[in-house]
Amino acid sequence: MSQYHPSLAVLVKGWPRLSETFIAQELVALEEAGLTFEIWSLRHPTDVKRHPLHDRLKAKVRYLPEYLYQEPDRVWSARAKVQALPGYTEAYRVWRADLARDPSRNRIRRFGQACVLAAEAPAAVLGLYAHFLHTPASVARYAAIMRGLPWSFSAHAKDIWTSPDWEITEKLSSQHHGASFGATCTGFGARHLQQMSDDPSRIDLIYHGLDLGRFPTPPTRSWRRADAPLKLMSVGRLVEKKGFDRLIAALALLPPDLDWHWTHIGGGGLNDLLQDMAQDAGIAQRITWRGACDQPEVIAAMRASDLFVLPSRVAADGDRDGLPNVLMEAASQLLPILSTPVSAIPEFIDSGTHGLLSKDDPEALAEAILLLARKPQMAQDMAEAALLRLRRDFGMEPGIAQLVTRLDTMLQGS
Repeated sequence: MSQYHPSLAVLVKGWPRLSETFIAQELVALEEAGLTFEIWSLRHPTDVKRHPLHDRLKAKVRYLPEYLYQEPDRVWSARAKVQALPGYTEAYRVWRADLARDPSRNRIRRFGQACVLAAEAPAAVLGLYAHFLHTPASVARYAAIMRGLPWSFSAHAKDIWTSPDWEITEKLSSQHHGASFGATCTGFGARHLQQMSDDPSRIDLIYHGLDLGRFPTPPTRSWRRADAPLKLMSVGRLVEKKGFDRLIAALALLPPDLDWHWTHIGGGGLNDLLQDMAQDAGIAQRITWRGACDQPEVIAAMRASDLFVLPSRVAADGDRDGLPNVLMEAASQLLPILSTPVSAIPEFIDSGTHGLLSKDDPEALAEAILLLARKPQMAQDMAEAALLRLRRDFGMEPGIAQLVTRLDTMLQGS
């Protein structure tokens, strides 16, 4: 058997993660396109369940020290080794300048993890690629400087909107050891990063798209009548930017003559708070909280529902969704969609054509739910239009081809 020589090191926050199946989809596709890489994860997994995509990936997964104090011998051994590298002094200078502006434990941990990565990554590695522009990209950047290698990133949502401007600008600057290129999954985010880069051409818009081969063909739906019960569902972490607090308030405003039930799938820190809100609003008996589910369970729930609701909004710290994959997954199952015009969601859904985009306040959400409940033919027409749009414009293959070209060019130039 020939020895495995990974040419690329891929950094991720945690592996595997149910909430980041778009990363798994991409990495499986890159592997199938012929790229050889190892995954370096900053954190160990916490999810109990796995996605089928995680089992398709053949790449070796390595875990960096999640907290430096947990593996001191490994960290100090790596530091001693990388101090002999020609790029270590410059990497240390860059890190100290970052630490002066961000004197946090996270920043210290990033450098320690970078030392381990630079010391332990195989000699065959010719470049680094980080998913998320904040912590993983910092680790990749410091390690790349130490090893004298190019690095790149894929940015998504929170990492763009909650990172300080100075950090993004320097990661996009050739004068500050910036990335060879950056990919991001929305036109909204791409324009923002292009404005912050000294070379806008280094930023690519690459939609995640959907690998439709992973999903069953849409069901032959028996579309509900206007007077039938309404089965709503949502998939998303219970965090502020998903807007589920406002959806609960909206559900409480629905008229008594509408028979409805809402199912939520996903975990998150606001679970107890939101369940208390539902109890206080007197609607707890109409809600099912399923917690984290695997992909087959999610698809089965979509096929059994009448309306998918994702009331995304901008959180107080600026965090927001990009283009959530669950919207495309809902469209793949011919499930009507109600969402909000936040970030890049309108890049997929033209309101009134492919779904409804409502304001994120409870009154507007309740009005939109009621409209779709009372006009099932409208909901059906929009679901069919969304499926056509998904198939025509949001397949996975074009983005993967573009990303392969970028990565190959980076690796060949190293």
